[in-house]
Amino acid sequence: MKLLRIDASSRIEGSDSRNFANQFQQQWQTRHPDGEVVIRDIVTTSIPHISQQTIEGFYTSQQNFTPKLQEATQLSDRLITELKEIDILLISTPMYNFGVPSALKAWIDHIVRINNTFGVNEDGSFYGMVTHVKAYVITAAGAVYTSNEMQDLDFLTPYLQTVLGLIGITDITFLSLQGTTMDVTTYEMTKAKVLKTIQSL
Repeated sequence: MKLLRIDASSRIEGSDSRNFANQFQQQWQTRHPDGEVVIRDIVTTSIPHISQQTIEGFYTSQQNFTPKLQEATQLSDRLITELKEIDILLISTPMYNFGVPSALKAWIDHIVRINNTFGVNEDGSFYGMVTHVKAYVITAAGAVYTSNEMQDLDFLTPYLQTVLGLIGITDITFLSLQGTTMDVTTYEMTKAKVLKTIQSL
């Protein structure tokens, strides 16, 4: 078994998503003592946003690759290979301004790649090519987005579900921490729920 952990919080210390990812990792390693964990902290070791040449490389056949296009897609190749070699994907991320942090978006833009992690059928529909991976997503939000008034402002959860589903990762468990800065009661309640879920894995 192999687990890939992606950490996206700009907070290195005092991060709820990172702290619970630590507990998840510890629990997983206890259950899989021979398992391998790959940690990719995309904040401390940032991933550059894709460039024009990166995009050109995504849509250029291998036989027409130039050295510049090869260089521009090298990181994407490495990240995709890393993703395809795992069994479990663990993403820990906060919600920033109702969506994903830019660090996580940069990683996503490198691994969502036509003819590598997803394809297009003749009728124009998409199909995923990373269908063997189970994902766990630990999210942390300052407000409470499960209420009727706020749920439409949560663009993080549906986006990640959609974009991971595009590449074939449809078995996704979201572990959501809510009210981290605005609602102590909800925060403690969701913390307990997330911890219970982690312990029961």
